[in-house]
Amino acid sequence: IAVPMIELYPATAIIFCGSLLTLVFGVLNMVVAVVVDSFAESRQKDLLQLAEELEHENEQDKKHLEEMFNRLDSKANGDLTLEQLVDGAKTDPDFQSRLRVMDIDEADLEQLFHMIDADMSGAINKEEF
Repeated sequence: IAVPMIELYPATAIIFCGSLLTLVFGVLNMVVAVVVDSFAESRQKDLLQLAEELEHENEQDKKHLEEMFNRLDSKANGDLTLEQLVDGAKTDPDFQSRLRVMDIDEADLEQLFHMIDADMSGAINKEEF
Protein backbone atom coordinates (compact mmCIF):
# COMPACT_ATOMS: atom_id res chain seq x y z
CA ILE A 1 0.00 0.00 0.00
CA ALA A 2 2.81 2.41 0.88
CA VAL A 3 4.76 2.06 -2.39
CA PRO A 4 1.90 2.91 -4.77
CA MET A 5 0.84 5.77 -2.54
CA ILE A 6 4.41 7.15 -2.44
CA GLU A 7 4.66 6.84 -6.24
CA LEU A 8 1.47 8.89 -6.67
CA TYR A 9 2.21 11.38 -3.90
CA PRO A 10 5.96 11.52 -3.07
CA ALA A 11 5.40 13.77 -0.03
CA THR A 12 3.65 10.88 1.75
CA ALA A 13 7.03 9.13 2.01
CA ILE A 14 7.79 11.35 5.00
CA ILE A 15 4.62 10.19 6.76
CA PHE A 16 5.29 6.51 6.03
CA CYS A 17 8.95 6.74 7.10
CA GLY A 18 7.94 8.52 10.30
CA SER A 19 5.31 5.88 11.03
CA LEU A 20 7.78 3.08 10.31
CA LEU A 21 10.44 4.59 12.59
CA THR A 22 7.89 5.11 15.35
CA LEU A 23 6.85 1.46 15.16
CA VAL A 24 10.45 0.19 15.07
CA PHE A 25 11.52 2.30 18.06
CA GLY A 26 8.35 1.37 19.94
CA VAL A 27 8.98 -2.34 19.48
CA LEU A 28 12.66 -1.90 20.34
CA ASN A 29 11.67 -0.02 23.49
CA MET A 30 9.36 -2.89 24.51
CA VAL A 31 12.14 -5.45 23.96
CA VAL A 32 14.58 -3.40 26.05
CA ALA A 33 11.97 -3.02 28.81
CA VAL A 34 11.43 -6.79 28.97
CA VAL A 35 15.18 -7.47 29.09
CA VAL A 36 15.79 -4.87 31.80
CA ASP A 37 12.85 -6.19 33.83
CA SER A 38 14.11 -9.77 33.62
CA PHE A 39 17.61 -8.66 34.71
CA ALA A 40 16.15 -6.69 37.62
CA GLU A 41 14.13 -9.71 38.72
CA SER A 42 17.18 -11.93 38.40
CA ARG A 43 19.26 -9.51 40.46
CA GLN A 44 16.60 -9.43 43.17
CA LYS A 45 16.64 -13.24 43.35
CA ASP A 46 20.45 -13.16 43.56
CA LEU A 47 20.30 -10.67 46.44
CA LEU A 48 17.80 -12.85 48.31
CA GLN A 49 19.95 -15.91 47.74
CA LEU A 50 23.05 -14.03 48.91
CA ALA A 51 21.22 -12.91 52.06
CA GLU A 52 20.17 -16.50 52.75
CA GLU A 53 23.74 -17.72 52.24
CA LEU A 54 25.09 -15.06 54.60
CA GLU A 55 22.50 -15.99 57.22
CA HIS A 56 23.43 -19.66 56.84
CA GLU A 57 27.15 -18.83 57.18
CA ASN A 58 26.39 -16.74 60.26
CA GLU A 59 24.55 -19.66 61.86
CA GLN A 60 27.42 -22.01 60.98
CA ASP A 61 29.92 -19.59 62.53
CA LYS A 62 27.85 -19.39 65.71
CA LYS A 63 27.76 -23.20 65.96
CA HIS A 64 31.48 -23.39 65.28
CA LEU A 65 32.23 -20.80 67.97
CA GLU A 66 30.00 -22.64 70.43
CA GLU A 67 31.87 -25.89 69.73
CA MET A 68 35.17 -24.06 70.19
CA PHE A 69 33.94 -22.55 73.46
CA ASN A 70 32.98 -26.02 74.73
CA ARG A 71 36.43 -27.37 73.80
CA LEU A 72 38.18 -24.49 75.56
CA ASP A 73 35.99 -24.79 78.67
CA SER A 74 38.10 -27.46 80.38
CA LYS A 75 36.07 -27.27 83.61
CA ALA A 76 32.78 -27.61 81.67
CA ASN A 77 31.12 -25.00 83.88
CA GLY A 78 29.94 -22.74 81.06
CA ASP A 79 32.56 -20.06 81.72
CA LEU A 80 36.02 -19.42 80.30
CA THR A 81 38.70 -17.88 82.48
CA LEU A 82 41.72 -16.05 81.12
CA GLU A 83 43.88 -19.07 81.94
CA GLN A 84 41.60 -21.41 79.99
CA LEU A 85 41.64 -18.99 77.05
CA VAL A 86 45.44 -18.78 77.08
CA ASP A 87 45.73 -22.58 77.39
CA GLY A 88 43.31 -22.96 74.47
CA ALA A 89 45.42 -20.56 72.41
CA LYS A 90 48.40 -22.85 73.06
CA THR A 91 46.68 -26.22 72.54
CA ASP A 92 43.64 -25.85 70.27
CA PRO A 93 44.72 -25.68 66.59
CA ASP A 94 41.38 -24.26 65.44
CA PHE A 95 41.52 -21.47 68.03
CA GLN A 96 45.16 -20.82 67.12
CA SER A 97 44.16 -20.49 63.49
CA ARG A 98 41.41 -17.98 64.29
CA LEU A 99 43.75 -15.93 66.45
CA ARG A 100 46.42 -15.98 63.73
CA VAL A 101 43.90 -14.74 61.15
CA MET A 102 42.93 -11.87 63.46
CA ASP A 103 46.63 -11.21 64.25
CA ILE A 104 46.13 -11.66 67.99
CA ASP A 105 49.08 -12.76 70.13
CA GLU A 106 49.10 -13.71 73.83
CA ALA A 107 49.36 -10.08 75.04
CA ASP A 108 46.49 -9.06 72.81
CA LEU A 109 44.52 -12.09 73.99
CA GLU A 110 44.49 -10.72 77.55
CA GLN A 111 43.19 -7.35 76.32
CA LEU A 112 40.60 -9.14 74.18
CA PHE A 113 39.50 -11.17 77.19
CA HIS A 114 38.90 -8.03 79.26
CA MET A 115 37.00 -6.40 76.39
CA ILE A 116 34.78 -9.47 75.91
CA ASP A 117 34.13 -9.89 79.64
CA ALA A 118 31.28 -7.37 79.60
CA ASP A 119 30.08 -8.05 83.13
CA MET A 120 33.65 -7.92 84.57
CA SER A 121 33.13 -11.25 86.30
CA GLY A 122 36.60 -12.54 85.41
CA ALA A 123 35.08 -15.20 83.16
CA ILE A 124 33.49 -15.24 79.72
CA ASN A 125 30.20 -17.06 79.19
CA LYS A 126 28.90 -18.36 75.82
CA GLU A 127 26.91 -15.22 75.07
CA GLU A 128 29.92 -12.99 75.63
CA PHE A 129 32.16 -15.30 73.60
